[in-house]
Amino acid sequence: MKKFICAENAPDPLVPYSQALKVDKFLFVSGQVTIDPKEARIVAGSIREQTVRVMEDIKAILHAAGYSLSNVVQSNVYLSSMKLFSEFKYEYAKYF
Repeated sequence: MKKFICAENAPDPLVPYSQALKVDKFLFVSGQVTIDPKEARIVAGSIREQTVRVMEDIKAILHAAGYSLSNVVQSNVYLSSMKLFSEFKYEYAKYF
């Protein structure tokens, strides 16, 4: 059984897809970009600010589905440059 998840505290998808899809006990969260859900605008700050925005959106989506970050078993991260990795990792590590 499939259930589409839509969190009010995360940005609406820019294209026609769901924020997440729950299938049985599994949850598949769609890729997130740095959109502030309150202002519906892209966060154009530092990689650290962008990482926090994306992680907070993912937390909201997980919460809407009845999960938390402690339930995550895999994540994929795409950076525009590996030069950003150290700053990204600093914030990302606070969540995992």
